Amino acid sequence: MRCRGVRRGRRTAARGVGAAAAVAALLAAGGCGSPHHGQDARGTSRPPSSSTSSSSSSKSPSPSPSPSRTAAAATGWDRDPASVAAVGDSITRGFDACGLLRDCPSVSWSTGTDPSVDSLALRLLGPAHVRDHSWNAARSGATMAALPAQMARVAVHRPGLVTVAAGANDACRSSVDGMTSVASFRTSFETAMRKLRAVSPSSQVYVSSVPDLRRLWATGRANPLGREVWKLGICASMLGDAQSDDAAARQRRQTVYDRIVAYNGVLRDVCAHDRRCRYDGGAVFGYRFSAKSLSPFDFFHPSKQGQATLARIAYARVTAARPTT
Repeated sequence: MRCRGVRRGRRTAARGVGAAAAVAALLAAGGCGSPHHGQDARGTSRPPSSSTSSSSSSKSPSPSPSPSRTAAAATGWDRDPASVAAVGDSITRGFDACGLLRDCPSVSWSTGTDPSVDSLALRLLGPAHVRDHSWNAARSGATMAALPAQMARVAVHRPGLVTVAAGANDACRSSVDGMTSVASFRTSFETAMRKLRAVSPSSQVYVSSVPDLRRLWATGRANPLGREVWKLGICASMLGDAQSDDAAARQRRQTVYDRIVAYNGVLRDVCAHDRRCRYDGGAVFGYRFSAKSLSPFDFFHPSKQGQATLARIAYARVTAARPTT
């Protein structure tokens, strides 16, 4: 890792632990921390830099703009935002990463403070500022319909960057008939973006694709314990009757897969109409995670490795000179 100075956070080389960005946005694992860091933050601006007065009558030269600021002026995208807010579901809450059936936001890929995960906020802001300059409004179990309210909560902070990771719960229902329609999914996401823009028009948005739940099923079905846990009703639309390979089961999984592809098309299209929005280009959906990406508690949510991979993918795209298409 290399320091960028007192005011700016680190930009570390991604620790790409083989994890799971894709896996239902992967899933679960590792050390616990404070439950809601950043909720009592004092503001989004960085600490003021000290200045020295000069008795000389000559004016000192104005400082040159940083490369990041120059690029932002040219492209409309700041690759080094001063604060980070997160909206979404259990993936962003680090659910089942510290223990059974509980959130662990300290290992969140977006705003976590655990150095072994090296979250997006930790990389961008550095350990000195991550707690006071990041907010996590994601909620476990949330569908896209919850995003407008979450976005309204974070908008008041006027964050430099908002991360969005939602959609897995829209596809993970008790049956395929219960999945959120593509039209409703679009309406909710567009409404969420309007909520943000009404209060904080300059905030940037990074949108993670919905993970490939069929790959999750294929990866986790070999684990006997995982199959037993899935029988409790976890994502039944995809994971139900996990060992069955008959025509009906294949069609059910294909239907869920197709719906996720359609959701990702919505995320891409809506984001493309906002100059300050970047879609991940399907990186999370396409990531070839391993079993180590999955929570040892539910074999569904991201493990600590999975969270670290999500952070690495996000950092690469947020700091890229050009967006991924």
